[in-house]
Amino acid sequence: MARGIRKTHTEKLQSELSDIRAAIAQYESSLDTLRSREKEIISEIELERFKEVSELLKQKGMTLCDLKEMLAAEPV
Repeated sequence: MARGIRKTHTEKLQSELSDIRAAIAQYESSLDTLRSREKEIISEIELERFKEVSELLKQKGMTLCDLKEMLAAEPV
């Protein structure tokens, strides 16, 4: 049974290089997706923190301007 023409060492290396490049491209795509999700989560965390501050201000009967004045008045 004939198996076909044997690949040269260079052809094998070229094939392996092609496979490696495809894998790299796939991982880079996954990284881009993960980085995008990371940014979304960071934004959501910041939003939740602002909501917490806003809720505290409501409970204390304060406005954002009151908070700014209070923070500006304190020595650093």
